[in-house]
Amino acid sequence: MSRFVQGADRRQPTLLPECLDDYVAEDNPVRVVDVFVDELDLKGLGFEGMTPAATGRPAYHPAMLLKLYVYGYLNKVQSSRRLEREAQRNVELMWLTGRLAPDHKTIADFRRENASAIQAACARFVVLCRQLGLFGSALVAIDGSKFKAVNTRDKNFTAYKVKRRIEQVAEHIAGYLQDLDTADRHEGEAVEARSGRLIEKIDRLRAQMAMLKVMEAEVEAAPDGQVSLTDPDARAMATSGRGSGIVGYNVQSAVEGEHHLIVAHEVIMTGSDRQQLANMAGQAKDAMGVDALDVLADRGYFSGEEILACEALGATPFVPKTLTSGAKANGRFGKQDFVYLPDQDVYRCPAGSLLPYHMTVVEKGMTLHRYWDRASCTGCSIKAQCTPAVERKVTRWEHEAVIDALQARMDLRPRAMRERRSLVEHPFGTIKAWMGHTHFLMKRLPNVKTEISLHILAYNMKRVMAVLGTKPLMEAIRA
Repeated sequence: MSRFVQGADRRQPTLLPECLDDYVAEDNPVRVVDVFVDELDLKGLGFEGMTPAATGRPAYHPAMLLKLYVYGYLNKVQSSRRLEREAQRNVELMWLTGRLAPDHKTIADFRRENASAIQAACARFVVLCRQLGLFGSALVAIDGSKFKAVNTRDKNFTAYKVKRRIEQVAEHIAGYLQDLDTADRHEGEAVEARSGRLIEKIDRLRAQMAMLKVMEAEVEAAPDGQVSLTDPDARAMATSGRGSGIVGYNVQSAVEGEHHLIVAHEVIMTGSDRQQLANMAGQAKDAMGVDALDVLADRGYFSGEEILACEALGATPFVPKTLTSGAKANGRFGKQDFVYLPDQDVYRCPAGSLLPYHMTVVEKGMTLHRYWDRASCTGCSIKAQCTPAVERKVTRWEHEAVIDALQARMDLRPRAMRERRSLVEHPFGTIKAWMGHTHFLMKRLPNVKTEISLHILAYNMKRVMAVLGTKPLMEAIRA
């Protein structure tokens, strides 16, 4: 043993005990947490308990509990019970909290009761990043990802699920009744015991059937046709895998192009990203404090109304156009094969004929112009490649010029989608890895928003510490 590095004797007393501050290096990230929370105006952010009661047992200061949570999410410790244990044994947390160790219920209650204030505190770090000039590029990439909720699939009901389960239960009841009829034709103790078990199963299934009938009515009355029992706000959502899906939330994020910081985020209860482009672009533009912004998003965000709304906000979207027509799939010409001539307000078809304007209709709140020429289609030699109808009609939205300009931008920036992937997809993977690839710990939408805000604060804080270093960041926070 003499050739190995020797540790100190556990029972050796010291005349002058080491200071707790000696165990925490000057560039330790825990010092960033301490400075960041100390510089926040917690009362202005809306934290409860900032004015202590004159009587009763003294409460913990909100700043200490917020530091505990920020440190926990920064170090992949999100559970209130695990934070309670860490506060009792973790030297960094002892330094951060002044050796205070709240119980897990106090820790959990603080997060639940100060949801909006915690979200506001996390948003302050994005403001700090803007003040430090970290948003050098007026570019963001937007994406959404599904995160699991506490609710399991079996505790989520839709009209289709309820119908299928009712059919399955009915089949099982019919099968057990048939087995019971067969058992009644025999005698003996074993047969009687089997009959008793069958009756018990049938009774349980009939009770389940009654529950499903009640659930069927609740699903029908629900605004979106879904009912979740464990977390009422969680919703069934399809994922990229065929036949797969989760019950959870759709987390939207906007990541800036300079240092890959998340500048804006949102949690929604719908699986589609279609209506989120303008909302996220507006939040990102406000957070970055820029007059103009380039926005990259995948084709799941393509919507004419959303692209038009982005233009009005001063955001320039780059989104691949979705092809919803079945003409291309069936081997015929698609709308993209028809060229619009704005000077004449006509379309030129692949055969070279001009299709003039004929009528205007309003569908789903959109004003649409229709173009066709029956005479040209009647004698066309390639009509079979164009349409099985009498003539080919082309529809043009009144703001189609915005879509045409978008397509031109996409053609001039062929690597836009590769750039989008490199910016926005890895933060989701990182956060899910920190979560342990499991579900949110809390239920209901406001609490889930608090959880994801803490995760994003931890992600951004680590990114900025990697870019600037801990000491310069602390100096900037104090400035």
